Amino acid sequence: MLFLVLGCLVVATDGFTYSLNHKPSLVGRQVKSIEGDPLEDELQGNYCESRYLPSRRKTCTVEVGPVKIGSDHKIACQTMGTTDTRDVEASVAQILKCVENGAELVRLTVQGTAEAKAAAKIRQMLDEGNHNVPLVADIHFQPKAAMLVADAFEKIRVNPGNFADGRKTFEEIDYDSPEEFEAERAYIEEIFTPLVLKCKELNRAMRIGTNHGSLSARIMSFYGDSPLGMVESAIEFANICRKHDYHNFVFSMKASNPVVMVSAYRLLAAKMYQLNWNYPLHLGVTEAGEGEDGRMKSAIGIGALLADGLGDTIRVSLTEDPEFELEPCRTLAALGTEAYSDEAREKAKKVPKFDDTKTRPIASIIKRQVQLASFVNDG
Repeated sequence: MLFLVLGCLVVATDGFTYSLNHKPSLVGRQVKSIEGDPLEDELQGNYCESRYLPSRRKTCTVEVGPVKIGSDHKIACQTMGTTDTRDVEASVAQILKCVENGAELVRLTVQGTAEAKAAAKIRQMLDEGNHNVPLVADIHFQPKAAMLVADAFEKIRVNPGNFADGRKTFEEIDYDSPEEFEAERAYIEEIFTPLVLKCKELNRAMRIGTNHGSLSARIMSFYGDSPLGMVESAIEFANICRKHDYHNFVFSMKASNPVVMVSAYRLLAAKMYQLNWNYPLHLGVTEAGEGEDGRMKSAIGIGALLADGLGDTIRVSLTEDPEFELEPCRTLAALGTEAYSDEAREKAKKVPKFDDTKTRPIASIIKRQVQLASFVNDG
């Protein structure tokens, strides 16, 4: 019942319309198309194992130190530290507190080389205490810092929106042809490849984590501020990884709006089915907030996707101390596992067959129109 409610909320939360050919009407700029992009008709009904029978999407296994992420393993719970990474002792203390509260992975921000050097000391201090919790480095704008911290941390999160192309401008970049857009990928590959090769050599994991609020100017100018742009941004980076036979990575499609977030993850899953890829998914709603609001917002986005059978590791992003993220994280993971249990599948088999591909398309964000029953007061 929880997921049915969450599913309805996801559809009705927002009032704007989005399609593969246009940005949300909140922004309004027309989006160009590239030949070969997934068409709306091809995506319908193909973003999960089954739209009608609960089943977890099959994925490969990604190794993050001792933690394994993928469909053959339980949903992993993680959080993110809030200390200054340069404060080694404070960071270690907070990491251990998170582990005590159930964190299986802990992410720390690494803004530059000073933080990357501190990261090595954090890892060393934890190892000396026999604490083998995997650590994740959050990287923005700093390829050099990523290369340094890969020596110490088990996983690197890169944001395709600013790892290589960090231009932030309100001026639209005019691409007259798909060829002009594609030409800039050479620069991205040049910047990103060294990290890919290092992670492959050291058996480090990676998260290709697109964020709706930080798409690059290049992607924004071609796809607009859209879920499709989020997906294509991540696919670019994944193709570079695959070119070098590196596959130890997961995807994420985060947004502060659960509707956009759910749409982006479903589009990504549909794209992976189309490409015959099976990489795991990290679920999360960016800047969900605090208290009940933050927990409800995360439950809407993460819960809807878990009910689809999507998601292999989750973080509930709250503006609270990180240890408080773990309880709602565990609750959602348990509900997600329950959603595709044998008991849930048996219940689903009893539901009469129906077709909702036209009323709830994954390639559009629309308000669902429903007819409410009328009640007559007989006095």
